[in-house]
Amino acid sequence: MGLRVIVTGASGMVGEGVMFECLQRPEVEQVLVVGRRACGTVHPKLKEILIPDLFDLSQIRSQLAGYDACYFCLGTSSIGMKEADYRRVTYDLTLNFARTLVEESPAMTFCYISGAGTDSSEHGRLMWARVKGKTENDLAALPFKAVFLFRPGFIQATPGLHNTLTLYRYLRWLVPILRLFARSMICSLREIGDAMLAVTLHGYPQRILEVKDIVHAAASIAPN
Repeated sequence: MGLRVIVTGASGMVGEGVMFECLQRPEVEQVLVVGRRACGTVHPKLKEILIPDLFDLSQIRSQLAGYDACYFCLGTSSIGMKEADYRRVTYDLTLNFARTLVEESPAMTFCYISGAGTDSSEHGRLMWARVKGKTENDLAALPFKAVFLFRPGFIQATPGLHNTLTLYRYLRWLVPILRLFARSMICSLREIGDAMLAVTLHGYPQRILEVKDIVHAAASIAPN
């Protein structure tokens, strides 16, 4: 039996990239996408649940049971947002989803897309970093089989996907420069997806994966 995984945020850049990698890998038997909008992908391994309010999972919670992993890629930029609003869509939404999952599938591995610079102390000057730090810390306290917190920096998009952010399209020329001079700042969507599968299958020595850890974990299951 292969892995059965849940992916959120598949109508966004990172979630779509992670979903795409999961669908390609023979280790994965089924991908369940949960979101407010259709992901726009059709695949024999793919199942999708659309739900208008991700704060209310009562109607679908039984369908979340029996999965091996959740790759939580849902998120938003903090630009222009007040802290209370950003906390609601970052902390409250994520923890509500995770707490439901841990009741239905406590034996799963939960992987969360955070970000480079996240503040684990929860007391730094940057609002987004404090909120992400609080989210990470409280996720880590939940009784899943394992929780891994991914902190990518600049992300190299996967060619051909639909939801690549405009900024990343414009900055494609930076990728070879960063790969050459600032490798600790860049990883690819493919590496993020592969790293999530790797930690699900084999674990990882630490809970927080910075860019170098994402690249290292991904390489451990990269196809020959």
